[in-house]
Amino acid sequence: TVAAVREAGGDAFPIHLDVTDEGSAEEAVRRVVDRTGRLDVLINNAGVDVTLPIDELTVADWDRIVGVNLRGPFILSRAVFPQMRRQGSGQIVNIVSTAAKRAWANASAYHASKWGLLGLSHALHVEGRAVGIRVTAVIAGGMRTPFLFDRFPDLDPGLLQDPENVANTVRFVLSQPQGTVVPEVTV
Repeated sequence: TVAAVREAGGDAFPIHLDVTDEGSAEEAVRRVVDRTGRLDVLINNAGVDVTLPIDELTVADWDRIVGVNLRGPFILSRAVFPQMRRQGSGQIVNIVSTAAKRAWANASAYHASKWGLLGLSHALHVEGRAVGIRVTAVIAGGMRTPFLFDRFPDLDPGLLQDPENVANTVRFVLSQPQGTVVPEVTV
């Protein structure tokens, strides 16, 4: 990805990050700020799931899902907030899911994490707006990605959207003028 960005004329550098680890998040933020002098955008997009009924879901599965999908965005948002506050600007985009608006069987941890992420997004929107930090929850419906196909190989791809739809929506949110805040958008 870094090579592709550079070939297209952009500047990029890789950072290894464990979204569930505070030290890793703080180190990543420090490296970005050291290199660029600022940090303008955080997109929380990491997500995992295990498709099992509640009585088969292990506590370890629950902890991993909630750890990546909800704790990770909290840790990263907490890490970038001081820098964005100092700058008087910044944007956080949380990729949520329609799982934050409706429920289906065998996804209790995923639903809990995504409902929580939607709530966190709205809370951070209120907290950040006063200091110039805009926070948006992008509620994405099913996409044609391995995240779904690996677990549900019989899914009809025609019923799912191209991930580019979500990417274009994120770009739209990020391109709004400083005074405009989009707290939630569904794609």
